[in-house]
Amino acid sequence: MRKFFGAQLRIFFAGLLAMLPLALTIVAAAWVGSFVYAYTGPQSTFGILLAAIGLALVSNRVVAYLIGFLVVVVLLYAVGLMIRSQIKTEFAGIGSRLMSRIPLIGSVFNLMSRFVGVLGKQNAADTSAMAPVWCFFGGEGGAAALALLSSPEPVMLQGRPHLAILIPTAPVPFGGGLLFVPADWVVPASVGAEALTSIYVSMGMTSPQFLANPIRNS
Repeated sequence: MRKFFGAQLRIFFAGLLAMLPLALTIVAAAWVGSFVYAYTGPQSTFGILLAAIGLALVSNRVVAYLIGFLVVVVLLYAVGLMIRSQIKTEFAGIGSRLMSRIPLIGSVFNLMSRFVGVLGKQNAADTSAMAPVWCFFGGEGGAAALALLSSPEPVMLQGRPHLAILIPTAPVPFGGGLLFVPADWVVPASVGAEALTSIYVSMGMTSPQFLANPIRNS
């Protein structure tokens, strides 16, 4: 009897392990969906703005929200066409100059542009200037963090060269903490932008896939 129940239990756990990846994928998708809905749904600030666009045409708030959403999608598509066309340089240059001239917002815009450029691999210069690195807190043998090097040029703090690094947040790596750490704590990482994004989005679960040989000497 014990052997029988043991065999059934093993079969049960085999099925559980087989379905676990699918279940985790569904949970992750549901979490992302709820996160997006919280910030873009009809009750969010962005959703209210979308509804305001549609209310100029219809009185039903649900239909107005859908119309506003469609207007934004069309607008983004049109911007995408412009970016991919021959006027890409002129369009991007004008927009960047206008945003960069706004106090405080310009600095944030420049940083986010470089950060998104690294993740999207859209600009080779940005990728080289803001590259993935390892930061060993306390020096070699300390706790390690996978980060982005904001600038290869060190700054002097208390007579010691420091580098600015950005440690993204998981699982949404479009923000994070900016730290100035001693330059000898920072080591170039042999991972690409896609790997860094995947590791943070998966909250470290894809680390074994990308970090077989993660560190190279500077």
